[in-house]
Amino acid sequence: MNAHTTSPNAPRRIVVAGGGPAAHRFADAMHTRGLDGWQVTVLTEEAHLPYDRVALSKALTDMEYDLTLGEAAMWDHEALDLRTGEQVVKINPDARTVETAAGNTYGYDALVVATGSNAARLPIPGAEHTHVYRTLEDVWAINGAITALREKLGREVTAVTIGGGLLGLEAAAGTEQLGATPVVIDGANWLMATQLDEGAGQALGRLIKEKGFEIHGGVFPSEVLSDDDGQVTGVLMADGRTIAADIVIVAIGVRPRDELFRAADGEEQLFSLGPRGGVVIDEGCQTEIPGIYAIGEVANFGGMCLGLVAPANTMAEIVADRLHGGQATFPGFDTATKLKLSGVDVASFGDAFAKTEHALEIVYADPARGVYQKIVTTDDAKTLLGGIFVGDATPYMSLRPLLGRELPAEPGAFLSAAGGGEAPETELPDDAILCSCNNVAAGSIRDAINGCGSCEGNAPVQDLGELKSCSRAGTQCGSCVPMLKKLLEGELKKSGVEVSKALCEHISLSRQELFETIRILELTSFEEIMAKYGTGAGCDICKPTIASILASQHSAYVLDAGRGTLQDTNDRALANMQKDGTYSVVPRIAGGEITPDGLAVIAAVAKKYGLYTKITGGQRIDMFGARLEQLPEIWKELVDAGFESGQAYGKSLRTVKSCVGSTWCRYGVQDSVAMAINLELRYRGLRSPHKLKMGVSGCARECAEARGKDVGVIATADGWNLYVGGNGGATPAHAQLLAKDLDDDTLIKYIDRYFMYYIRTADRLQRTARWQEELEGGLEHVRQVVVEDSLGIADELEAAMAKHIGTYRDEWAETLKDPERLRRFRSFVNAPDQKDDSITFVPERGQIRPATNKEKGKVLIGATIPVRGDAG
Repeated sequence: MNAHTTSPNAPRRIVVAGGGPAAHRFADAMHTRGLDGWQVTVLTEEAHLPYDRVALSKALTDMEYDLTLGEAAMWDHEALDLRTGEQVVKINPDARTVETAAGNTYGYDALVVATGSNAARLPIPGAEHTHVYRTLEDVWAINGAITALREKLGREVTAVTIGGGLLGLEAAAGTEQLGATPVVIDGANWLMATQLDEGAGQALGRLIKEKGFEIHGGVFPSEVLSDDDGQVTGVLMADGRTIAADIVIVAIGVRPRDELFRAADGEEQLFSLGPRGGVVIDEGCQTEIPGIYAIGEVANFGGMCLGLVAPANTMAEIVADRLHGGQATFPGFDTATKLKLSGVDVASFGDAFAKTEHALEIVYADPARGVYQKIVTTDDAKTLLGGIFVGDATPYMSLRPLLGRELPAEPGAFLSAAGGGEAPETELPDDAILCSCNNVAAGSIRDAINGCGSCEGNAPVQDLGELKSCSRAGTQCGSCVPMLKKLLEGELKKSGVEVSKALCEHISLSRQELFETIRILELTSFEEIMAKYGTGAGCDICKPTIASILASQHSAYVLDAGRGTLQDTNDRALANMQKDGTYSVVPRIAGGEITPDGLAVIAAVAKKYGLYTKITGGQRIDMFGARLEQLPEIWKELVDAGFESGQAYGKSLRTVKSCVGSTWCRYGVQDSVAMAINLELRYRGLRSPHKLKMGVSGCARECAEARGKDVGVIATADGWNLYVGGNGGATPAHAQLLAKDLDDDTLIKYIDRYFMYYIRTADRLQRTARWQEELEGGLEHVRQVVVEDSLGIADELEAAMAKHIGTYRDEWAETLKDPERLRRFRSFVNAPDQKDDSITFVPERGQIRPATNKEKGKVLIGATIPVRGDAG
């Protein structure tokens, strides 16, 4: 095709150089705004329709997977012309034409360059024998190579990925899914160093290692080794080590494909380029030459080029707006990242490294188990500046839209890993960006839900799929879908529309419905439940929920029969993780009563293993600083002495606090200690939607603070008053009076019914206070069920509790009996006898505490703050 001069009435010609996601988004934005008077020609060197590079890992493991962006029918529009196999090789600004490798010339009125980037190559010997991870052809080649090597070698293939960033870990995870042994080499000291700080990177490293990955950090490769036939045999490192390899993938970053903007020898340089490449653009995404725009990874704004979806989409929308006469401006790069690597959640957004002056970092870290959560705020702890999440990225969904805004609660309340349960309810302002990929504000979504005129018939949207289609929110990376669903449900509820109570995207039943289904059908395994009532492999919502339901119904060992992989972090270790990667040991001290001999045993154990001791708010003794591999040794001594697990790690009964009661106190009117011990031994090990705490006071002076507990018992001259639905935390609630002046047997009967009714009907991670509030009829409904047996299920609830009591087994005693169960308690899977030398203590007040950053002589891994609950 030859360039030609257009007539005044001819369509304005737009040429797009490149056919990746940014080019597709620009064409889509033009199509959405209307193509009357326009002719858009997209020239791409690849043979495919524009496809989703973010999802390349899916094509790596499934070569038939379709990554095509949007609807292919869009390209049938007469004003849209997509030409594959046409690589633009030269821009002629004066003639307003571009030339392609095929020898064709295209004239333009506006040129949009979206050539993206190339995978960076290793400048070392043997690099020609490596693969890169950038295009469909690249991942198909890797898939084919691993398959062929497996057949040729007759053994498992070792796949080495050089690069521990986003692309590198994604590539390594793909090779693992293909059955190869994944090895990651990274020059940085921790993984994803661009997005994560040291604590988060170390946590991610531990999680990745637990998945079977081998990681070599802090050293660079110097040569890729191969035999005479060119078959890779290993990677020689700069420190002299050789790492065995059968295939090597290089994913060390990308380089902007800015060759169109670079002058040939002897020609004048017309475009400004960034110090690391990329053509410089202004806030309208235009280069120095009018009519020539750049979007996506080739565009340099503010000295940066970034390969992220959100800014590329924003640039595409801005250019489409400008061409239609608008004045949209590029606000800068949104560096938020949310992904799942081999089942591990990772998220980073905003000022994740706390570079803002006087920024405050609130951190919760379980480094040995791979959980790390950090929120960055202004120095008054009010305005959100950023955050990092590894292992548990649940808070990201609530926090990301609040970037730059005042938080609705204290920051620690959002650190779900600290044991506070779900984040506080957040009402997003209309101008808060909920979907960063597509720049969709909460107000736009509300408009769509309530009928905004953009949908057919101006009808309100009541379906999540329809809402995604209408608003575009959640249609790219998908990380905002949970918040989108929450917003949809909230708006529908305001309108009086019944909202789905589906547990998650994999299970359409509510937790209550799922509990009853499992109970009635006597289902006993996750696989059996998912086969009947779920889809896919499950998620971080349904897995621990099902594990809890199975435990509460069967009282079976929580880590057997495949249930270990379903459990939360602390449950898997049967101990509470602390900020330095050590664990706390909490034996049960029922009612707070302990003999001198019992105290001597705890003292001897603490002294032998060098543990820090603390009396908790729940009247028991917590021993801190135990390494993972020490837990079985410590618990053997405690179990042999008659102690059992206090289950400080579980969503179950924690403690029953008591005063000394009538036995010693001159004001006591009932034996509160005996009652507390009776209740704690009765309900120990009872798994529930959230942790449970109880208190028993021997008189109305309330020394045991019983009304601050889920179940509180206060003595009267005529018996016991029973209070229910109290809790502390970020949103404290006083327990309310359910029944008064009860004798011992009636009190216990009512508590049996109350706990079992709560366990059967509450939502996941819902405390008793919130459960009672949300029940229709509230406390009065609870009274009718528990006291009056209005539903006729009292006998059934009591029988369920009796079954639990009759089948209870101490988890640590059961663990110590089985060598296979003890295999879990190793710091390093591949070196079971190796200790974790990264743990450092310093003396303080006659005991130990974790070393500070300065004391360690390196960056602090993390710090724990008390959040919405306690370990007591």
